Amino acid sequence: MKADACRIDVWLWRARFVKTRGLAADLVERGAVRLTHQGRETRLDKASRLVHIGDVMTFVQNGRVTTLKVEALGERRGPAEEARALYSPVTSSD
Repeated sequence: MKADACRIDVWLWRARFVKTRGLAADLVERGAVRLTHQGRETRLDKASRLVHIGDVMTFVQNGRVTTLKVEALGERRGPAEEARALYSPVTSSD
């Protein structure tokens, strides 16, 4: 795997959007995650797809739509403060 990319299921787990990598994989495989990479939006279908710094991700979880920009890939699943540093929220005015 490239050092400038990370599997989407691992990233969602590290960023603490899900409790396990298995739940992250399920979220992706259900088609609930869209990724915009280099201006092209794609609905992800496999947990092995890669996410890069600068990508914009949109996903639905518990009936709520979340859109964020990937700021870092992270090296581990750390505390919540560390997880929040991996992304920045995207608002409709961005």
